[in-house]
Amino acid sequence: MTSTAPVPSAPPWEDLVTAALLGTDRRTPPGLAPGRDAPAALLDAAAVATVRRRAGLRPGTVGRRLAPAPDDPRPRVPDAAARRLAALLSGRPGTAGGGRRGTAPDLVELLPQWLATANAQGYAPPPEALPALLDAARARTDLRPEALRFAGPRGLWLAGLNPDWRFALRTTSGGAAATTGPGSGERVRRLWREGLFAERVTLLSALRSREPAAGRELLTGTWATERAEDRLMFLDSLRVGLSEADEPFLERALTDRSRTVRATAAELLTALPRSALATRMGARALVCVSLDRTVGAPAVVVEAPHECDPGMERDGVVARPPSGRGERSWWFGQVAEAAPLGIWSARLGGRTPEEIVALPVRDDWRGELHAAWCRAAVRQRDARWARALLGSPTAPEAGGPGAVSLAERARLLDTLETGERADWVAGFIGAHGLSEAFQLLGVCAVPWAAPLGRAVVDALNIARDAGSYPWSFSGVMGLAERCLDPGETARLDGLLAVPDEPEDASPGAGSYWAEAFQRLARTLRLRAVMTEELAADG
Repeated sequence: MTSTAPVPSAPPWEDLVTAALLGTDRRTPPGLAPGRDAPAALLDAAAVATVRRRAGLRPGTVGRRLAPAPDDPRPRVPDAAARRLAALLSGRPGTAGGGRRGTAPDLVELLPQWLATANAQGYAPPPEALPALLDAARARTDLRPEALRFAGPRGLWLAGLNPDWRFALRTTSGGAAATTGPGSGERVRRLWREGLFAERVTLLSALRSREPAAGRELLTGTWATERAEDRLMFLDSLRVGLSEADEPFLERALTDRSRTVRATAAELLTALPRSALATRMGARALVCVSLDRTVGAPAVVVEAPHECDPGMERDGVVARPPSGRGERSWWFGQVAEAAPLGIWSARLGGRTPEEIVALPVRDDWRGELHAAWCRAAVRQRDARWARALLGSPTAPEAGGPGAVSLAERARLLDTLETGERADWVAGFIGAHGLSEAFQLLGVCAVPWAAPLGRAVVDALNIARDAGSYPWSFSGVMGLAERCLDPGETARLDGLLAVPDEPEDASPGAGSYWAEAFQRLARTLRLRAVMTEELAADG
């Protein structure tokens, strides 16, 4: 006989949750007796309600089946290299720079080199490494270009399944992936119309690297409707593939309602020495600078502008100087740096850049004029002028006749070929040591050329023997771990023991130096092994 007893009603689930949060002393659900037994009764009621809720769930709607991951035509990375990648991805970061103690290599800092080498070899990642690879790229923006290139189409497919990896879609699918393959034209137009701002910037940069004219035409079509802050970022993307064909568009941007957009357009035009704006600025600069032969040796004379007229402002000269800066020197510096460097030889007696830089400059204008020439050499990528302004790396002033700071010297060096750049920095270190060389080392190609590597190791050895404060060189030591050619490892063998400390040495300096050199040697050996693993047949 079937029971007809009514099923006891249970308090609503929301009431049970509220009572659990507030406590049964303050809120007792309806149908439960207050008192000492109320907490147990609440848990019993919650258990019954949970079973009822689960039993009453309706089946969910079946979703669409996931599309399979695309094929990756690249060969899979060799097994030994795959195991190495797993170790690098699971490594914990060490202390920034080379200031950490111990002799173990910092695996996290070796990951960028591993990725760059794997990409150069054209390898595909093991599928099981993709989640950790995307997590690493999410945590470190400096890894993203190489990590996403290595992750390839399967990494992009996987990123679409996890909101935490959404950055990969913005970085990759909005860029090169949209500009290639069948139907790329329609994908580009659609992404440009409907994409997020970051996707559109990446798309424009990718187009400029492949088809500069197509990127410019895309931007021209929507320029009038873009927001000022967006126009600035889009305009900055034109640095990629910049050419004289961009001049008409940039000339129109000189009348933009945004001052920062106008200034960026003017800067880009001055990077084109034959542009109309560069010609106008050159004419202004020639009025300001002349050669005086009347008294003694020839000397350069500067007569700075007396006003900043509307034409100068339209061409990018900022009228109001920073605090503490004189108006005329401020205007002159902007005009001189925007002038084509090719105008100065004829103006100054047919002299070469080296001879021009060596000329005296009257009335304390030398620093202002040479600093402007430094900025012009960097902007126009003029290696001959950069070489003249840098001067000899062994010169007593150590910065050349025109460079005003280490940062300026680093930018000038970046205009030189990689071999010449390394030789100059090696000469600088040999003459002046490492105390001011950190920024200069940052612009040298990796791995460091043999003369530069030898100069760095020799300078570190000299600092160690002198009992110098070891932590002052931790940044250079960290750079050496990443940039020194592994072929230099044998030169470290004599530096691995704890040295005798001079009486005036920092306490514990010898032990620190020994650990640092041991870590450097172990890191170089590990980098050599990594390269061998990636070169092996899969």
